[in-house]
Amino acid sequence: MADSTIITGQYVRINQVPASIGERIFARIVDYIILFLYVIATFFVLDKLYIGSYANTNVILTFILIYMPILFYSLLCEVFNNGQSIGKRLFNIRVVKVDGSIPTLSAYLLRWLLYLVDVPLTSGLGVIVVLITKNHQRLGDLAAGTMVIKERNYKKIHVSLDEFNFLSDNYKPVFPQAAELSLEQINVITKTLQAHGKERELHIQQLAGKVHKLLAIQTTPINQEQFLQTLVRDYQYFALQLI
Repeated sequence: MADSTIITGQYVRINQVPASIGERIFARIVDYIILFLYVIATFFVLDKLYIGSYANTNVILTFILIYMPILFYSLLCEVFNNGQSIGKRLFNIRVVKVDGSIPTLSAYLLRWLLYLVDVPLTSGLGVIVVLITKNHQRLGDLAAGTMVIKERNYKKIHVSLDEFNFLSDNYKPVFPQAAELSLEQINVITKTLQAHGKERELHIQQLAGKVHKLLAIQTTPINQEQFLQTLVRDYQYFALQLI
């Protein structure tokens, strides 16, 4: 299976393995089963409450409680569950941008809208496109710049040694808590340290204070800027242990 290799702004190399067509289909089947059970349960509750005896009320509630959740299920799951529906979560696959970042709301929306073109309106053209594209993308993915990947591979990052060649062989991390930081948090710290302007010192002080609290690190003898720089180096040290 082909890998989609990306390099992030911090020179972190991620080998993304596209989810297979089988995994995507089975994840979709799981989602359909969940929606089917939801519809049965909702009709059962409405019937028990005798809602069906009121025609106008029945139509409105049916639309709100049944058709809207079915219509927006995939979109809402991916937006609020970081690219995963229940089916995708069970099969350890998720939607990400081709560059490895989290899709924007507009990307999720475009992908969701084009599902109609991929499956119902074209009798499954999207399945054919998934089979012939390198990253197993359907039309909605191609338009939105997204792909569905195996989550277990996404979590295994391989760090470029070139980024960390300034770390000596006998480097000892100062703050073991740095291993708890995410790449996004390190990006924020790095951008703050690289920033210029009159408020740079203030931003460093504020960020350092938040990091101290987040990682439960007591006050240190070094200044706040050195503290953040040390955290970045320690993070790089721990990242290298993944190789």
